[in-house]
Amino acid sequence: QVQLVESGGGLVQAGGSLRLSCAVSGTIFSINGMGWYRQAPGKQRELVAVITSGGLTNYADPVKGRFTISRDGARNTVYLQMNSLKPEDTAVYYCNAMRVKALPLKPATDYWGQGTQVTVSS
Repeated sequence: QVQLVESGGGLVQAGGSLRLSCAVSGTIFSINGMGWYRQAPGKQRELVAVITSGGLTNYADPVKGRFTISRDGARNTVYLQMNSLKPEDTAVYYCNAMRVKALPLKPATDYWGQGTQVTVSS
């Protein structure tokens, strides 16, 4: 059973910083990519940032230059460093592990974390 455990959310003032972590546990042979998504009240879930197994990254335009995604492959952990936070960054942030294989010949599956609340006050 694969599980994603997120941590690091909380309340911060505008201009502040937070660091989110997401650890993937369970029987894992490989993980293709990992990413962060967010969902604000009344809005659809949207991509924040992704990182491939090779370290390539992609960011949503609203967070470029402020957020940094990184990955510790040995620990199957992904991080999201969020700087210069704005009130519009307030949302529940979800971790995503893409195309996870428990064994080489097993089919790949995507997994999601339970979400962590980030609230930025003005």
